[in-house]
Amino acid sequence: MRFTFAAILGVCFLALQSRDAVGFVVPGNNPSASTIASSSAIATNSIPKWSNAFGLSMAKSEDSNEDGDKDAATTKDDDKDSFDPAEWLESFMQSRPDNLKSIVIVGAGWGGWGAAKALCQSSLANDIDVTILDALPDPTGRKPYLSKTGKPVEAGTRGFWMDYPNINALCEELNLNADEEVFTPFTNSSFYSPDGLEATAPVFSQASLADIFDNPKLKSKLPSNLPFFSEISSAISSNFGEQLKQPFPQLPSPLGQVLATFPLFERLPLTDRVSMVGLLVATIDALGNVDDTKVQEQYDRMTAHDLFIRFGLSERLVEDFIKPTLLVGLFKPPEELSALVVMELLYYYALAHQDSFDVRWIKNGTVSDSLIAPLAERLEQESDRRKEVYGEECGQFKALGGCRVSSISKIDDNDKKMRVEYTNSLGIPRSIDADGIVLALNGKGMANVVENSPDLAKSPTFSKAASMKNGIDVISTRIWLDQYIDTTRTPANVFSRFEALRGAGGTFFMLDQLQKDNEAALWGGTGDEVPQGSVIACDFYNAGSLMSLSDEELIKILMKDLLPEAVPEFATAKVVDSWVGKYPGAVSWFSPGSFTRRPPVEGAPTELPGITCAGDWVRLGAELEKTSAKGLCQERAYASGIHAANILLDRIDPASKKQGRQRQTVLPIRDDEFAFKAGSQLNKQVMNILPRFWVR
Repeated sequence: MRFTFAAILGVCFLALQSRDAVGFVVPGNNPSASTIASSSAIATNSIPKWSNAFGLSMAKSEDSNEDGDKDAATTKDDDKDSFDPAEWLESFMQSRPDNLKSIVIVGAGWGGWGAAKALCQSSLANDIDVTILDALPDPTGRKPYLSKTGKPVEAGTRGFWMDYPNINALCEELNLNADEEVFTPFTNSSFYSPDGLEATAPVFSQASLADIFDNPKLKSKLPSNLPFFSEISSAISSNFGEQLKQPFPQLPSPLGQVLATFPLFERLPLTDRVSMVGLLVATIDALGNVDDTKVQEQYDRMTAHDLFIRFGLSERLVEDFIKPTLLVGLFKPPEELSALVVMELLYYYALAHQDSFDVRWIKNGTVSDSLIAPLAERLEQESDRRKEVYGEECGQFKALGGCRVSSISKIDDNDKKMRVEYTNSLGIPRSIDADGIVLALNGKGMANVVENSPDLAKSPTFSKAASMKNGIDVISTRIWLDQYIDTTRTPANVFSRFEALRGAGGTFFMLDQLQKDNEAALWGGTGDEVPQGSVIACDFYNAGSLMSLSDEELIKILMKDLLPEAVPEFATAKVVDSWVGKYPGAVSWFSPGSFTRRPPVEGAPTELPGITCAGDWVRLGAELEKTSAKGLCQERAYASGIHAANILLDRIDPASKKQGRQRQTVLPIRDDEFAFKAGSQLNKQVMNILPRFWVR
């Protein structure tokens, strides 16, 4: 029953997963098309994309109107062309045939692009103009974001987990070789404290029994009087050495996770890990009742900290491991997080499948240029082909950058026809009359729109969503060193319990290890600067106490108080160049009681049937939740966009739904394992008799 420590280990590496559009533009969030809060390091007209984190919904809404310093990161070829696509679009839209429908997608993160793909590839594509509006200067991902010195930067490093069926299918559809061209192999990750290495997350799909029987660290941790273990392990190693080196078969969760991770904790005592066993009941109860809104709300009202206390988790386990883990997974300590959201992550990384936690990274470049740019190009090519075949009268697709949506309103009290008002890249007010809208925004982005849109503010659905505007501060950095640091055990790493963090969570990635074949590009790729050493991406979450520090001071803290304390070899390295991006209130905060405020994917169908919602923070409903990725991740954001588009198509043209006309298919994640299903059924029977005394 020690499965839960594997779960917690998994959560700690979720932080940079995309969270979607106008939330964590990573994870996915995990690009999230959004207007990220600017600092002296980021220009408002050239804002890098997050997520994901470890995925997730970073940054501001695509529609944030906050000003920023325009001297920081820039987009290549930013000011070479005075052509204003937004101004062109307005004149273009005015000449469109009356029979064409218009759908506007606000936000070009994974949710927004999922919606665009579903709309542009539906059976109604010839009859619909699809327009993406995003604050980023180039939401298509084609133009790189550069530091002041011309080096490529990206706000966050986003992981791609094993159970990403729809993103993997997207790679195949775009003729991208995911295993060879797009992603790194699945990699290990490590967890560092002031005491040194605390734990290493394995690649579960590659773990072998030799890791158990031939592991000296494990043998040293086991009681010396454990009957016959030494003799049995020696005999097995001697007679089945080669067989033990083979990856062991998929085992039922959590057995596979327990076997693979048992020897990988360096310091946390077994007794503390075992104290997590009580969470088994709560996790099965909460997630096995996904169709019971009352149960979901009960767990959501409770803080994760309260849940840990009621189920007897040890103080050392919480303070030394779980708390720092959640700081980089959900960006807040357990006392400020919803217990429901925390258990969604625990499920995915411990109870789903043995290898569900396995993660890989972008191999060359960024999420934007590796995945979003090819998708944007495909949709534009398909739009051009339709135009060639059917003429100007057919539906077309456009993605416009530098556009900040200011308000959305009904037209003549028509619930279905809506006017989207925005400012274009030149700051000129424009508008589009839309038959449908997909809001691919996070809480802060949603608030920016709803607060200026009386028709939306009247809806409890959207006003509640806008109440989640108080986000979490995030800082992203990149450091170029004068020497290579090759003594880190893994390329992806988490900081834990360091005083220098000042209450924040922290991660660091060895980009020169993750992108070995892309090293020249990491240094600028122009040939003017030869690679000199390692390139590190470091990020801080819940970073309010660090936001007031200068860029120089932040880099100093990393190079003096954090990196060398985790890996001593950093002490001799010198900084050649650095970049810092600050994002105040950028990440959605899933506080206790936030479940009922998160918008449903269908929006408010009775009040505003022409609007749906997308993003990893969006509630999908009981049926869709059963087959969708859990937690805050790029896969969930992308799939939610497809769902949002399909719902909108059914409303715009109900006849096509009855006729079974083409809709984009959302692939389900792997089904729950038998043990989880059986536990859920047993739990439901027990809960019909016994009260849930631990919730209220």
